[in-house]
Amino acid sequence: MNVALPHFSVPSQPFILSSYRRFQLMRFAIEEINNSTKLLPNVPLGYKILDLCSDTQNFPGVFNLISDESLIQPWNDSQRLTSKMVTVVGSYTSTGTLSVAPLFMMDFFPMVSYGAASSVFSRKNNFPSFLRTVHPNKDVIEVVLRILREFNWRWVSFLHIDDDYGRDGRDLFIRTLEHTEFCLAYTKALDHDTDYYEVFQQITLLEVNVLIVFAPEWTAEDLVEAAIKYDVTNKVWIAGDAWSLHKELPKRNGIRKIGTVVGIAEPKMAIPGFNAFINAFRAQTQEEDGTEEKFCSQACNCSIHTVADIIDADPSFNFPVYSAVYSVAHALHTVLQCETGRCNRRITGIPHMILQELWKTNFTLLNQSVQFDENGDPSFGSYAIVFWNKSGEPEEVGLYSYHSSLPFIINRTKIQWHGNGSVPQSICSEECDAGFAKKQEGLYKCCFSCTKCESGTYINSTADPYTCHKCDNTEWSEAGSTSCYRRQEDYMPLSHDGAVVVMLGALIFMGLCAAVSVLFFINYKTPVVKFAGGPMCFLILGCLALSSLSVFFAFGEPTTASCVLRVLPVIFFSTVCLACFAVRSFQIVCIFKIAARFPNIPSWWMKYKGQWLVICVACISQAVLLIIGLTVFTPHPQIDTERHSDIIIQRCGRNFNEVFGSLILILLLIILSFCFSYCGKDLPKNYNEAKSITFCLLLLIIIWIIYATVYTLYRGKYIHFIYGMAVLSSLYSFLSWYFLPKCCIIIFQPQKNTQQYFQCLIQSYTKIVNQ
Repeated sequence: MNVALPHFSVPSQPFILSSYRRFQLMRFAIEEINNSTKLLPNVPLGYKILDLCSDTQNFPGVFNLISDESLIQPWNDSQRLTSKMVTVVGSYTSTGTLSVAPLFMMDFFPMVSYGAASSVFSRKNNFPSFLRTVHPNKDVIEVVLRILREFNWRWVSFLHIDDDYGRDGRDLFIRTLEHTEFCLAYTKALDHDTDYYEVFQQITLLEVNVLIVFAPEWTAEDLVEAAIKYDVTNKVWIAGDAWSLHKELPKRNGIRKIGTVVGIAEPKMAIPGFNAFINAFRAQTQEEDGTEEKFCSQACNCSIHTVADIIDADPSFNFPVYSAVYSVAHALHTVLQCETGRCNRRITGIPHMILQELWKTNFTLLNQSVQFDENGDPSFGSYAIVFWNKSGEPEEVGLYSYHSSLPFIINRTKIQWHGNGSVPQSICSEECDAGFAKKQEGLYKCCFSCTKCESGTYINSTADPYTCHKCDNTEWSEAGSTSCYRRQEDYMPLSHDGAVVVMLGALIFMGLCAAVSVLFFINYKTPVVKFAGGPMCFLILGCLALSSLSVFFAFGEPTTASCVLRVLPVIFFSTVCLACFAVRSFQIVCIFKIAARFPNIPSWWMKYKGQWLVICVACISQAVLLIIGLTVFTPHPQIDTERHSDIIIQRCGRNFNEVFGSLILILLLIILSFCFSYCGKDLPKNYNEAKSITFCLLLLIIIWIIYATVYTLYRGKYIHFIYGMAVLSSLYSFLSWYFLPKCCIIIFQPQKNTQQYFQCLIQSYTKIVNQ
């Protein structure tokens, strides 16, 4: 059974010792399997190694693998059954693998790569029989991002080899940065013709201090040597897994000047028996001249390298090579039914069967559980974070483990940074202080200015560092805030001193109304009471008392019911009072003036009880208007968030639509009362109620004009107190200026409360009018 391994170098290309070491490790793995009594016990594995280090020389060897007597044609069934080639292991580079993989994919011939990391190979529609033991580029980019985030390096450059491997890494890195806080300031593809002086000039101009180098070791060598040559200093170099364990670069003269090198690498893993294998092989080649050249099938001058050189060479990708060979061996072991201790070598169609078993791979090798995921990528392994110390050795300072509860660990204290020893910075703009929003400057989100958030706004730098968000209506904030605070809800509770004073005033007012009613009831048949309105006085006093109920609903937390009840009693019962005053004004003028000139009007007024008719019409009209207004435009509690930034004033809505019609009716009654009162301005002063009514109406208008002015200018919680005082003031004005003088006459001047006195006044006024 043969395993083809496309591998390392040709005479036209530079000899790469690390590739030669991997070649020897592959040979060691096959020899170890052939000497095993448990794995493929009676089936020796053979191999043919091809060099795929250049695209132009890839195909001859591959065509030789798939040819039938030097003829290139698609494999037919007979060839599949007779071919001893069961699997291809390799190749090392993504470009080399891309050039030859389609030749094997068309027949689902299994390929297991140990170095092709391009993400394109994870696409099973294009590469259905491709698996690999090296982690794809996306895993390395993920580790790079973890390192950037660990040290807060947000302004970086990405230098990559100009091939499929490098371009894939660049594209993955750009996509990964799309939704992060990091920016790619500069990217450059590197090849043999790269002007490194121009590259470093651009990096210096952009003030980039972190260089991510995604390239194989030979490209990294040219880049680092150019950095030393052009005196590039104080940079952080993040090395990819292809060159982070380089053995020579850390020891180059001037390497310390370029800055600090941090790399991603496979953890160093000793392969038991490999060193003894190399010692034995070199001893054999020294005894038999030309053996190695014959063994390599090409002019491979490897004799100049000692055993120590090979053993100490860059160990990168050693375990992927080792595990790739063992994966094929375990799959073949299952296909040939070797579990009984002997393998069935008569089984045919082996490559396709091996492919099926490779997908099921699950075995332990050097304490690693080797498995593949649905894309053929390894679901095992880890990456070490290395630092090139002053001794010129890559020192492990951290670990990134897949499928672990603690995937990323790094020991900062082990890293000896250049300069003053502190972690270098690589940013375009300094981070904004708390409470400041970023404003992007130019193309890069890492370059920004800082703007302080205004009061009433806040910024959540974690979720969106560019926007100052408005606080909710129930919250507030000062300028430069990172959060909002709940506003204090403010209203005048029933227990407040002001509320207690107003409600106590209302209770006293009710008591006074009751006392006046009792006094008037006792003196009901006296001229003062009759001329004040008689039974109408009790209606007025009752309505005044009921109007004062509104103040009890002006305090406490507003509700829809309280918003209705704080206006309903005072408007409705005030309408009744004003209708009574309008009627009384008309009656006074009728008695003293209209009766003398138009004697039929008073008789008609008395016959049809005109006063009660007017009062009923006014009451019914107001009731209808209030029902319609409060039903259609029901007042609801509202919050005032504009007056104070940190306080919510709870109040009833300011919509006057619900009482607009009612206020028009009240205004009409006031105008009528004024007109009739004015006509009676020259009546006898002792019984001139028109003047009292006029004065009461003037006080009413003044009081509510003052309240409206205050309400416009101030809407704090004390507006409820002011409203209560306005209601009580208007009610007290009616009681004081209309009823109090009559009470004084009844109590202190009884001689004026007689029929004779009243008749004398009327007769004297009538004589004056007739003259």
